[in-house]
Formats: sequence, C-alpha cells, structure tokens
Amino acid sequence: MRNAGTGALGERIENFSRRRVLRDLLSFGVTGISAVRSLASPVVSESGTQGKAQARKFSSESPSVYLPRYEDFASRAGLASPTIIGDVHRKKYIIETMGGGIALFDYDGDGWLDIFVVNGSRLEGFPGGEEPTNHLYHNNRDGTFTDVTEAAGLIHSGWGQGVCVGDYDNDGHIDLFVTYYGKNVLYHNNGNGTFTDVTHQAGLLQSGDFWNTGCAFLDYDRDGHLDLFVANYVAYEDGARVPPNCSYKGTKVNCGPLGLRGSRNFLYHNNGKGEFVDVSEQSGILGTGTHYCFSPCVFDYDNDGWPDIYVSADSTPSVLYRNNRDGTFAEVGLAAGVAFSQDGISQAAMGVAAGDYDCDGYLDLFRTNFSDDTSTLFHNLRDGTFEDATFASGIGVNTRFLGWGVGFYDFDNDGSLDLLLVNGHVFPELEGGKVGDEYEERKVVYRNLGNAKFEDVSLNSGPGILLRRCARGAAFGDLFNTGQIDVVINNMNDIPSLLRNVTPSPHNWFQVSLIGRRTNRAAIGSRATLWAGQHRQIADVQSGGSFCSQNDLRLHFGLGANKKVDRLDIAWLGGGQESYRDLGVNCLATIVEGEGVQSIKQHRPRL
Repeated sequence: MRNAGTGALGERIENFSRRRVLRDLLSFGVTGISAVRSLASPVVSESGTQGKAQARKFSSESPSVYLPRYEDFASRAGLASPTIIGDVHRKKYIIETMGGGIALFDYDGDGWLDIFVVNGSRLEGFPGGEEPTNHLYHNNRDGTFTDVTEAAGLIHSGWGQGVCVGDYDNDGHIDLFVTYYGKNVLYHNNGNGTFTDVTHQAGLLQSGDFWNTGCAFLDYDRDGHLDLFVANYVAYEDGARVPPNCSYKGTKVNCGPLGLRGSRNFLYHNNGKGEFVDVSEQSGILGTGTHYCFSPCVFDYDNDGWPDIYVSADSTPSVLYRNNRDGTFAEVGLAAGVAFSQDGISQAAMGVAAGDYDCDGYLDLFRTNFSDDTSTLFHNLRDGTFEDATFASGIGVNTRFLGWGVGFYDFDNDGSLDLLLVNGHVFPELEGGKVGDEYEERKVVYRNLGNAKFEDVSLNSGPGILLRRCARGAAFGDLFNTGQIDVVINNMNDIPSLLRNVTPSPHNWFQVSLIGRRTNRAAIGSRATLWAGQHRQIADVQSGGSFCSQNDLRLHFGLGANKKVDRLDIAWLGGGQESYRDLGVNCLATIVEGEGVQSIKQHRPRL
C-alpha cells in the first residue's frame, strides 16, 4: 500500500529505465543456467526463429470474437457469511486494510472443488461466541454450497490474512495452512471431512507474534516432502500503532507502510516426519533483510527444474529468490529485472501470478499495484531475466484501480492465457469524494489477442465484472466441472463473490490432475507441457499466488477447435518425465507418477 503522504507515483527519474541499467550492472548470477528442461525449450517457428510469441492457432476455425458473461452467483450458491476486516467507514490503523485470502481445493476428495474463506476481525473486538470465523463451504455438486466450518473443526477467530494448501504428509488428503496477524495455524486433513490443528506438534507455532501474509507449499530441495514459505508485511507491533496525521489527495487517512518497520520472511523445511524446521537463515531467505511482503508465487522461472520464489512487496523492491539447488537461495530480483517498475521505482505491489502468456515455453509474471499506477507485466526473456512489457502488451491502459487478487487463466479456452484482476481501495474515507478514487471498485478482464498483446474487455464481460466491491483475495478454478474457470473473491466487510461465466465457450478444453509418488503427493512444482496441433502450452502445479490465496491444483488448458491432445508431457518435480499421446478433449485426466493415466472423467452438462 503506497504511503499516503508520498503522492501518486512520485517523479519519473529519467526517460530511460534505471531498472535496466541496474540490472545490467548487477547481472551476477543469471548466466550459466544449466539443466534446462528439454520439454520447455524455446519455441521454434516454421521459419526457424526462436523466442517470438506464437500467433493464436485456433482463430481460423473459431468465432472471431468470444466474450464471457460473468454473473455473481454467491447468494444463490449459499456463500452467505461476510468477511469482517476492520471498520466499515474508517480505517484508523493499517491492519484494518489487509487480509482476505481465499482457497479452492477438494478437501474431501469427491472430485469437486470446495471453498475456504479467510476472515478477519475488528479492533473493538466482539462479544464471546460472536467472533467472526473462517468459513469452509462444501460443494454440493448442484451449484450450491453448505457451510461445514464447525463440523470440519475449522472454527477459528482472529486477524486472518492468507491461505495455501498442500499434502505435507503425503497421506493423500490436502492439508490447509492459514496465516494470521499473530500466529499461523496448520490444519491436518484427517481424511474424514474434518481437520485437526497440528501447528504445535508440526513445529510451526511461532515463538512471537508476526504479521504473516501470503504462504505457499513447495518442495525446494526436491526430497518428496513439501516445505513451507511464509511472507511477512509490517512488524507486528506497528500494525495497530497510532499513525501520524496523513492525508491522501486531501483526505485524512491512515498512513501507508513507509515509516513503519518491515518484517522478515520464513522458510520451513519438512523433515518427512510431519515436522517442520525453520531454515530461513541457513537457506539465505533472511539475507534480503526486511521488506513489506505480501504474496509469494512459486514457479520455475529459469526452467532448471527447481522451484524459485517470487514475492510481491509493498513500497519496497519485490523479491525473487533463485533456487541454488543446494538448499539455499540467492535474491536476484534486481538483476532479473522484477524488483522495480521499468522506471526503476518501487511499486506498491499486492498480488502476483505466473503464466506463459505468449506460449514461448517460459513462465512470465503479472503483478497488481496501487492506484495511480499500472499493473506490471514482466515478460520472461529466457535468459534468467525479465523485461517490463506492461505498455508494449496493452496492459498499461488502466491506472485508476488498486489491484489485489489476479490470475492468468483461459476464459475462452482458445489456448492463450487471459487475465482477471480484482480491485478495491484501502481508504473508505474516499467514498463519495471528489478526487476520482472509489473505495469499492469493479474488476478488470484482459483478453489475450494471441500476439503478445492484451485487450481490456471488462465493460463487455458481464454484470459480475462491473459489480463494485472492495476486493482482496481471488482464487481460480473449475468449481462445477464444466470446463470453464470460475473465480471466487473475498470482499472486505461483505459476502464473497462467485463469478460464473454463463456464456459457454465454443472451444474444447483439457484438465489434468497429477498425483506424485516419488514427487510430493500433490505434485506441487511439477510441470505439464501440452501440444494441440502446432500449439504448445505449459503450466506448473502451484501452491499460493494471487493475493494471499490458493487456486485449483488441477491444470487447465484451452484447446480451441482441436479435437484431441496430441501430446502431453509431465516433468515431475522428483525428476522423472512421462509422455502421453492422443488424449481426448473436454475431460479431466488423473495421472499417477510411474503408473500412467488412472482415470478420465468426461465433460459434464452445465449446472
């Protein structure tokens, strides 16, 4: 969150990019990248030129323009409990502006995604028994959900922040980790519809209080057991500290983080016995000092087969931890070109997503930022560095929104990743004012044109997109097994939103669920590479991301007019590689490491 007293963007420092100059000067550690995945090598076009964005392969056989129509189904679906985060009309302290993660995961293994909503609190507190709690909604498989929080053993109050999921003990049941302003909680999935708080016995009970924000499970040493990364924002004591008198565009508001003490990030190593050990120092995670960090995004940016960690940071440089493949990390955000904006400015970064938007075989980054600024699109240059493609891609058209949750996803199943951002300001005092800012804001949808450019189609994407809310976390997944991606959004002091695309896509699709054996059971960190016709796509199984949230662990690919998957390659994080040919469309394939295709479930009629 940008400091209230610093103005919108500050002065542009030069016409050229300071970030690029600094990157060139400090380009240590980004050469000599070896062991590149052969399944994700640069695309070679018919002319033999490498690295150019692939043109969309499906447009000649498909309608020239398809636009989604999103409607908010939350009330109809039974998502009835509001998320409480601070005062409604005034945010006196910075803690009142943050929180609201959300997760989509199949907690009971019935093949349907369920919804977990992180809740918050208020400074004045609540009478006993009336405290807000997180909520788990069970998918009834008929378009509705039932609140099963109490029956599942997940009643918990406090200043909830973020959430991530993973099978940390490899028992076949997805576990749940929730971050707090205070102390985090690890819930073990008992496999019978209930969870048990195992934070203490797992070694994750923090000795002090911290402002924990986003989290992600990852197997950074590829030993088959999921480790855990936890980002931190402001020092705990400063979260509810009486701020100095600040103003934003003439309105008195709470101050942003600048002037407050930053905090450290945590990395916990899983010893394979259900216990975690804090390895933040010996792994190099503490070497970056303190930041104001929000959302970790774990992805293999250099295609060396080892998971790296990118963390969005507010008003300080964002952080990229490169995996050294020896149990340690090196911070290379500046050298890689993803720490600052293209003008060398620290942005107020909130949410982050990774996806190969131009289908060149390398994952790119997208980051949401504060208002009076653009979101940032970082294009992966395939040499360990990124280039700011915000304006070249057409993303730089919006500066009025304060962005949070975000996802790369294919709304029309044409084989090119689109984008959806959710927004909301931090100062309710602005509502109804004359400064041009709104507290509750609509969403933004960018359509991928297939030529490394995007088009803003928000105003034509349905009433759910135009609905104004003060949003925070957003999670993406196929809630109703229809082959189209739904979005669930956590709204501040309101019920969640559930965005369904009610206009069926004319295109085919394919989903894959991966189950590890040598690799961690949830296959987090593994990569799928899919060919349909001449078109290739990649996707990694990821924990965390968006804004302090968790997307569906299943991988979704749009196929356009193609009537089969010609080839599907799996690069398991454990090191093995498998290849499958001539798979069907409009189905979910479950693949077990070393055992092949376990099942194929065909496309269901729409609910």
